Amino acid sequence: MSTEPAVDVSEAVAGDGTACFFVNKIGRIFYLALEEVAGGEPMRAILSSAKLHDRLDRYPPNNFAPEFSFEELGRTQQAMEELYGPSAGRDLARRVGRACFRIGAKDLNPVLGLTDLAFRILPLRMRFKVGLEVLAHLFERFSDHRVRLEEDDLHFAWIVERCGICWGTRSVTPCCDLAVGLLQETVYWLSGGERFYIEELSCVAAGQPTCTILVGKRPLDRPAPARGER
Repeated sequence: MSTEPAVDVSEAVAGDGTACFFVNKIGRIFYLALEEVAGGEPMRAILSSAKLHDRLDRYPPNNFAPEFSFEELGRTQQAMEELYGPSAGRDLARRVGRACFRIGAKDLNPVLGLTDLAFRILPLRMRFKVGLEVLAHLFERFSDHRVRLEEDDLHFAWIVERCGICWGTRSVTPCCDLAVGLLQETVYWLSGGERFYIEELSCVAAGQPTCTILVGKRPLDRPAPARGER
Protein backbone atom coordinates (compact mmCIF):
# COMPACT_ATOMS: atom_id res chain seq x y z
CA MET A 1 0.00 0.00 0.00
CA SER A 2 1.18 3.53 -0.76
CA THR A 3 1.61 5.84 2.20
CA GLU A 4 0.72 9.13 0.47
CA PRO A 5 -2.55 10.70 1.67
CA ALA A 6 -5.01 11.62 -1.07
CA VAL A 7 -8.43 11.59 0.56
CA ASP A 8 -10.57 14.71 0.53
CA VAL A 9 -12.75 14.83 3.64
CA SER A 10 -14.34 17.86 5.23
CA GLU A 11 -12.66 19.14 8.36
CA ALA A 12 -14.20 17.95 11.61
CA VAL A 13 -14.95 21.07 13.61
CA ALA A 14 -15.66 21.37 17.33
CA GLY A 15 -18.31 23.69 18.75
CA ASP A 16 -15.70 26.40 19.23
CA GLY A 17 -14.74 26.27 15.56
CA THR A 18 -11.55 24.25 16.11
CA ALA A 19 -10.70 21.69 13.44
CA CYS A 20 -10.26 18.25 15.06
CA PHE A 21 -7.71 15.63 14.06
CA PHE A 22 -5.67 12.63 15.09
CA VAL A 23 -2.04 12.46 14.02
CA ASN A 24 -1.46 10.51 10.83
CA LYS A 25 0.25 7.67 12.70
CA ILE A 26 -2.99 6.91 14.57
CA GLY A 27 -4.90 6.94 11.30
CA ARG A 28 -2.39 4.58 9.75
CA ILE A 29 -2.69 2.19 12.71
CA PHE A 30 -6.47 2.24 12.29
CA TYR A 31 -6.30 1.33 8.60
CA LEU A 32 -3.73 -1.40 9.19
CA ALA A 33 -6.07 -2.85 11.84
CA LEU A 34 -9.05 -2.62 9.49
CA GLU A 35 -7.01 -4.40 6.82
CA GLU A 36 -6.06 -7.15 9.30
CA VAL A 37 -9.65 -7.75 10.40
CA ALA A 38 -11.60 -7.03 7.20
CA GLY A 39 -9.14 -7.00 4.32
CA GLY A 40 -10.10 -7.57 0.71
CA GLU A 41 -13.71 -7.13 -0.42
CA PRO A 42 -15.16 -6.39 3.05
CA MET A 43 -12.73 -3.51 3.51
CA ARG A 44 -13.41 -2.27 -0.01
CA ALA A 45 -17.15 -2.27 0.73
CA ILE A 46 -16.67 -0.41 4.03
CA LEU A 47 -14.54 2.32 2.47
CA SER A 48 -16.88 2.60 -0.49
CA SER A 49 -19.84 3.05 1.85
CA ALA A 50 -17.89 5.71 3.77
CA LYS A 51 -16.97 7.41 0.46
CA LEU A 52 -13.28 6.85 1.17
CA HIS A 53 -12.39 4.81 -1.90
CA ASP A 54 -8.87 6.25 -2.21
CA ARG A 55 -7.85 4.90 1.20
CA LEU A 56 -7.53 1.42 -0.32
CA ASP A 57 -4.32 2.60 -1.98
CA ARG A 58 -3.23 5.48 0.22
CA TYR A 59 -3.06 5.07 3.97
CA PRO A 60 -2.11 8.05 6.14
CA PRO A 61 1.68 8.50 6.28
CA ASN A 62 3.62 7.21 9.27
CA ASN A 63 4.21 10.56 10.95
CA PHE A 64 2.86 12.79 13.71
CA ALA A 65 1.30 15.49 11.56
CA PRO A 66 -2.29 16.17 12.78
CA GLU A 67 -4.07 15.43 9.48
CA PHE A 68 -6.32 12.40 10.08
CA SER A 69 -9.74 13.95 10.67
CA PHE A 70 -12.31 12.89 13.24
CA GLU A 71 -14.90 12.87 10.46
CA GLU A 72 -13.00 10.23 8.49
CA LEU A 73 -12.85 7.83 11.43
CA GLY A 74 -16.49 8.47 12.39
CA ARG A 75 -17.67 7.79 8.83
CA THR A 76 -15.70 4.54 8.64
CA GLN A 77 -17.07 3.15 11.90
CA GLN A 78 -20.61 4.16 10.92
CA ALA A 79 -20.18 2.40 7.56
CA MET A 80 -19.41 -0.88 9.36
CA GLU A 81 -22.75 -0.76 11.17
CA GLU A 82 -24.69 0.33 8.08
CA LEU A 83 -23.25 -2.51 5.98
CA TYR A 84 -23.44 -5.37 8.49
CA GLY A 85 -26.22 -4.27 10.84
CA PRO A 86 -25.95 -3.11 14.46
CA SER A 87 -24.81 -6.39 16.03
CA ALA A 88 -22.33 -7.64 13.42
CA GLY A 89 -21.11 -4.13 12.57
CA ARG A 90 -20.36 -3.31 16.18
CA ASP A 91 -18.65 -6.65 16.71
CA LEU A 92 -16.48 -5.88 13.69
CA ALA A 93 -15.62 -2.44 15.09
CA ARG A 94 -14.59 -4.01 18.41
CA ARG A 95 -12.34 -6.48 16.60
CA VAL A 96 -10.73 -3.60 14.71
CA GLY A 97 -10.26 -1.76 18.02
CA ARG A 98 -8.50 -4.77 19.52
CA ALA A 99 -6.23 -4.98 16.48
CA CYS A 100 -5.48 -1.25 16.85
CA PHE A 101 -4.03 -1.88 20.28
CA ARG A 102 -1.91 -4.83 19.12
CA ILE A 103 -0.47 -2.87 16.20
CA GLY A 104 -0.17 0.38 18.12
CA ALA A 105 1.54 -1.21 21.12
CA LYS A 106 4.40 -2.24 18.84
CA ASP A 107 4.52 0.95 16.80
CA LEU A 108 4.18 3.36 19.73
CA ASN A 109 6.07 1.44 22.40
CA PRO A 110 8.85 4.05 22.63
CA VAL A 111 6.15 6.60 23.47
CA LEU A 112 4.02 4.36 25.71
CA GLY A 113 6.79 2.64 27.67
CA LEU A 114 4.42 -0.18 28.67
CA THR A 115 7.08 -2.87 28.30
CA ASP A 116 9.50 -1.22 30.74
CA LEU A 117 10.42 -3.51 33.63
CA ALA A 118 9.39 -0.95 36.25
CA PHE A 119 5.90 -0.92 34.76
CA ARG A 120 5.54 -4.69 34.31
CA ILE A 121 6.30 -5.46 37.99
CA LEU A 122 3.58 -3.14 39.35
CA PRO A 123 0.61 -4.77 41.14
CA LEU A 124 -2.27 -5.48 38.74
CA ARG A 125 -4.58 -2.66 39.86
CA MET A 126 -1.78 -0.09 39.73
CA ARG A 127 -0.65 -1.46 36.36
CA PHE A 128 -4.21 -1.01 35.11
CA LYS A 129 -4.42 2.55 36.32
CA VAL A 130 -1.04 3.57 34.95
CA GLY A 131 -1.66 1.80 31.63
CA LEU A 132 -5.03 3.49 31.11
CA GLU A 133 -3.58 6.86 32.11
CA VAL A 134 -0.76 6.42 29.59
CA LEU A 135 -3.30 5.57 26.87
CA ALA A 136 -5.43 8.60 27.78
CA HIS A 137 -2.34 10.82 27.73
CA LEU A 138 -1.44 9.48 24.28
CA PHE A 139 -4.79 10.65 22.90
CA GLU A 140 -4.42 13.99 24.66
CA ARG A 141 -0.95 14.45 23.21
CA PHE A 142 -1.51 13.21 19.67
CA SER A 143 -5.09 14.21 18.90
CA ASP A 144 -7.96 16.56 19.69
CA HIS A 145 -9.74 13.60 21.32
CA ARG A 146 -10.38 14.71 24.94
CA VAL A 147 -10.38 11.90 27.52
CA ARG A 148 -9.97 11.65 31.28
CA LEU A 149 -9.85 8.71 33.67
CA GLU A 150 -11.87 8.47 36.89
CA GLU A 151 -12.36 5.54 39.27
CA ASP A 152 -14.29 4.15 42.21
CA ASP A 153 -13.79 0.94 44.18
CA LEU A 154 -15.09 -1.31 41.39
CA HIS A 155 -14.45 0.45 38.09
CA PHE A 156 -12.32 2.78 36.06
CA ALA A 157 -14.33 5.23 33.95
CA TRP A 158 -12.94 6.23 30.55
CA ILE A 159 -14.69 9.57 29.95
CA VAL A 160 -14.47 11.30 26.57
CA GLU A 161 -15.78 14.84 26.18
CA ARG A 162 -14.70 15.31 22.55
CA CYS A 163 -14.87 11.96 20.80
CA GLY A 164 -13.18 11.32 17.48
CA ILE A 165 -14.75 7.87 17.14
CA CYS A 166 -18.46 8.69 16.98
CA TRP A 167 -17.83 12.16 15.54
CA GLY A 168 -20.57 13.33 13.20
CA THR A 169 -22.78 10.29 13.80
CA ARG A 170 -26.15 9.81 15.49
CA SER A 171 -27.22 6.65 17.30
CA VAL A 172 -30.03 5.47 19.55
CA THR A 173 -27.56 3.59 21.75
CA PRO A 174 -23.85 4.05 22.61
CA CYS A 175 -21.77 3.23 19.53
CA CYS A 176 -18.06 3.80 20.27
CA ASP A 177 -17.32 0.13 19.76
CA LEU A 178 -13.90 0.84 18.31
CA ALA A 179 -12.94 2.35 21.68
CA VAL A 180 -14.52 -0.56 23.56
CA GLY A 181 -12.41 -3.01 21.55
CA LEU A 182 -9.29 -0.92 22.12
CA LEU A 183 -9.87 -0.99 25.88
CA GLN A 184 -10.70 -4.71 25.83
CA GLU A 185 -7.33 -5.52 24.28
CA THR A 186 -5.55 -2.99 26.49
CA VAL A 187 -6.70 -4.58 29.75
CA TYR A 188 -6.26 -8.09 28.32
CA TRP A 189 -2.62 -7.22 27.64
CA LEU A 190 -2.10 -5.35 30.91
CA SER A 191 -3.46 -8.29 32.93
CA GLY A 192 -1.52 -10.99 31.08
CA GLY A 193 -4.56 -12.53 29.41
CA GLU A 194 -7.56 -12.02 31.69
CA ARG A 195 -10.92 -10.54 30.70
CA PHE A 196 -12.85 -7.78 32.42
CA TYR A 197 -16.24 -6.14 32.36
CA ILE A 198 -16.16 -3.32 29.80
CA GLU A 199 -19.28 -1.45 28.68
CA GLU A 200 -20.08 1.92 27.19
CA LEU A 201 -22.78 3.56 29.31
CA SER A 202 -23.24 6.89 27.53
CA CYS A 203 -22.34 8.33 24.15
CA VAL A 204 -22.27 11.77 22.55
CA ALA A 205 -23.75 10.27 19.38
CA ALA A 206 -26.77 9.20 21.45
CA GLY A 207 -27.27 12.72 22.79
CA GLN A 208 -25.37 12.42 26.07
CA PRO A 209 -22.68 14.91 27.19
CA THR A 210 -19.83 12.36 27.22
CA CYS A 211 -18.84 8.97 25.86
CA THR A 212 -18.25 7.00 29.07
CA ILE A 213 -16.89 3.45 29.16
CA LEU A 214 -16.68 1.50 32.42
CA VAL A 215 -13.78 -0.93 32.93
CA GLY A 216 -14.11 -3.39 35.81
CA LYS A 217 -11.18 -3.79 38.18
CA ARG A 218 -11.67 -7.51 38.87
CA PRO A 219 -11.27 -10.27 36.23
CA LEU A 220 -14.60 -11.80 35.23
CA ASP A 221 -13.55 -15.33 36.13
CA ARG A 222 -12.30 -14.47 39.63
CA PRO A 223 -14.61 -14.77 42.64
CA ALA A 224 -15.61 -11.62 44.50
CA PRO A 225 -13.39 -10.87 47.51
CA ALA A 226 -14.53 -11.90 50.96
CA ARG A 227 -15.92 -9.18 53.21
CA GLY A 228 -13.14 -6.86 54.26
CA GLU A 229 -10.82 -7.95 51.41
CA ARG A 230 -9.96 -5.94 48.28
